[in-house]
Amino acid sequence: VHLVESGGGLVQAGGPLRLSCGSSGSIFSINVMGWYRQAPGNARELVAAISRANTTYYADSVRGRFTISRDDDRNTLYLRVIGVKSEDTAIYYCAACTLCTPYVDRPERADFDLWGQGTQVTVSS
Repeated sequence: VHLVESGGGLVQAGGPLRLSCGSSGSIFSINVMGWYRQAPGNARELVAAISRANTTYYADSVRGRFTISRDDDRNTLYLRVIGVKSEDTAIYYCAACTLCTPYVDRPERADFDLWGQGTQVTVSS
């Protein structure tokens, strides 16, 4: 299974953004998926995660502006953003925990072992 992110680019501050992560295979059996980001000079951070039961996690810095969702029929993970900020500028990575068990109540604790190549998001003011 390969993960491929899309939807990045130059975005106007205050505007919306939607990132997609397509999978080459079925994500039905992947119990936890997430979005990370890495800004220049910073460590990679988990911004959102979702389980198959649609339990979600959001980092404090994005809660209320970011929405993670998954469409297992389309084998796609999404990240919707409203009111993008300059500090959202980063490379965004899709990740999957292929070994997670089905019963996940804390998706942020998943051990992600499958990664996409990332998509650059640059917010202009």
